[in-house]
Amino acid sequence: MERDNFRTRTGFIIACIGSAVGMGNIWLFPARVSALGGAAFLIPYFICVIVIGFTGVIGEMAFGRAMGAGPMGAFGKATEMRGKGRSLGEGLALVPVLTSFALAIGYSVVVGWILKYLVGSLTGDLFQASSVDEFGGMFNAVASSFGNVGWHIVALVLTFIIMIYGIGAGIEKANKVMMPLFFAMFVGMAIYISTLPGASDGYYYLTHPDWSYLANGKTWVYALGQAFFSLSLAGSGTLVYGSYLKKDVDIPTSARTVAFWDTMAALVAALTIIPAMATAGQELTSGGPGLMFIFLPNVFAQMPGGNLVIIIFFLAVTFAGLTSLVNLFETPVEALQTKFGLSRKKAVAIIAITGSTIAICIEGIVSGWMDIFSIYFCPIGAAIAGILFFWVCGKDFVRKQVEMGAKKPIGNWFEFASKYVFCFLSIAVLVLGTLLGGIG
Repeated sequence: MERDNFRTRTGFIIACIGSAVGMGNIWLFPARVSALGGAAFLIPYFICVIVIGFTGVIGEMAFGRAMGAGPMGAFGKATEMRGKGRSLGEGLALVPVLTSFALAIGYSVVVGWILKYLVGSLTGDLFQASSVDEFGGMFNAVASSFGNVGWHIVALVLTFIIMIYGIGAGIEKANKVMMPLFFAMFVGMAIYISTLPGASDGYYYLTHPDWSYLANGKTWVYALGQAFFSLSLAGSGTLVYGSYLKKDVDIPTSARTVAFWDTMAALVAALTIIPAMATAGQELTSGGPGLMFIFLPNVFAQMPGGNLVIIIFFLAVTFAGLTSLVNLFETPVEALQTKFGLSRKKAVAIIAITGSTIAICIEGIVSGWMDIFSIYFCPIGAAIAGILFFWVCGKDFVRKQVEMGAKKPIGNWFEFASKYVFCFLSIAVLVLGTLLGGIG
């Protein structure tokens, strides 16, 4: 069966950006900046993005392309190269494949919430609430068991429609539309909010860093977690997108581009949300769903032109959610195709039916569901992928695959950084996340 491919390098990069840009950029990064020293937080964050982007992201892209398969095929071929047989690698691949599937199930609930709020902002139903408490009550109702089945199903249907068309005609085209619109909308909101009274207080905080936070170990730990999870490292999504990549694509340059635009998305979100909170005289003290579905709608509703701002906000967030959700579901779809030789339509249908059934049943426990898989299993998947590619496949094979299509050879630093630094950091994310109840 002929394997689908991204039609252009740009399409691949935008799809990877779409995978990376998600709720972590919007409801977590601004809160981290606000709570951990303002602009001072950016120093450890940038360092972590550079280290992880130039090792783990390059590695997962190259691993997928080298093996022409997602984790199921790639892990199996890696262990086979060392004479251990494919079954060992395929068994290990169940970790990232099932984790990606589980996260997609949980993430679909969140995208369903977003669609509910988007439609509510268009119809005016959302503006029936006029205080934090009322917005809180509204969200609690939506986030309850079977509290948003209709819009949740719509989110799933939209996702699977995109996926059924394949990589080039579906995922690539959808990302080329949604990602530019996401950035345009957030930049537009940031510019508008900058003109409002009180916004300068938010910019003051961002431009006057508290350097004392750099001596706090938690600043570096949470910067690591933010960078790691924001760049979608789990041995799944980035790897599977890499498997659809042509041999002439410059992977190191692509990885740097993805890391740059993911970081830009986080910065634009911070430059929008922190000043927005400042216009209402509020400090940004915590992130998560509460920020996006309770506090921000309340702030936006009080702004001049707030009705339009909130529509644009939830439309932009819809695009970010859908592009990430497509990537999460792609890993189990590709695994079914690789392992059982199924057509794309059959694989999507199986994942759609199974995933939708489970997703609707976990609406009321989605937070705990997501924590389990993101805290424990994402870093395990990333560590397994890193060890298999950087250690098991061997440095000569790795360098050949990384440099294939590249304009210039990668530096001698790469082997040490990828084999030791990245693999260690993946394990560190697991340990620190376990101890602290999540760091990303």
